[in-house]
Amino acid sequence: MTTDTTSRRGELLRIAARLFAEKGFKNTTVRDIADAAGILSGSLYHHFDSKESMVDEILSSFQDELFGRYDEVLSSDADARAKIDAAVRISFETIDSHGHEVAIFQNDADYLGGFDRFGYLAERNVQSRQVWMTLLTEGIESGALRRDLDIELVYRFIRDTVWVAVRWYRPGGELSHHDVADQYLTILLDGIAAG
Repeated sequence: MTTDTTSRRGELLRIAARLFAEKGFKNTTVRDIADAAGILSGSLYHHFDSKESMVDEILSSFQDELFGRYDEVLSSDADARAKIDAAVRISFETIDSHGHEVAIFQNDADYLGGFDRFGYLAERNVQSRQVWMTLLTEGIESGALRRDLDIELVYRFIRDTVWVAVRWYRPGGELSHHDVADQYLTILLDGIAAG
């Protein structure tokens, strides 16, 4: 592929990701993507064979990056609390830099998971659970976290409260992803009660 072709593919994927995030995968047509890109629908097929191919490339590439970063945290020599801190920060950085991709996953993973080619989405959910269960178990065993925690409940709390932020967080807004992560980690690790 030439640089121009690669650049155009990337541009088309960014447009598709925005539309999938805003309208939903099912409600976005190839024509919507082509119109937003200023091309004819047929021209889109020079780059992709379907909108499923587009969303597949969008989701798989962002998740490869995310889980590569989580793997670095898990294999690091940092203490348990620092690993939890790093994983939370990575999650909010991902919402900041890949908000459309996160929104697509949040909104459409169940639907897409019904197709064989997207079986990896369920595997990523299992992998995500394993990342957090490992971090929380290490935290309890090291004494960084309380021993009376129900780690399944804590995992679900972290998963649900971090990733739902894609619905309200806006890059370039009043709070940066660093600010949000700082507040979130204070609440998560130190609580919200005074004294």
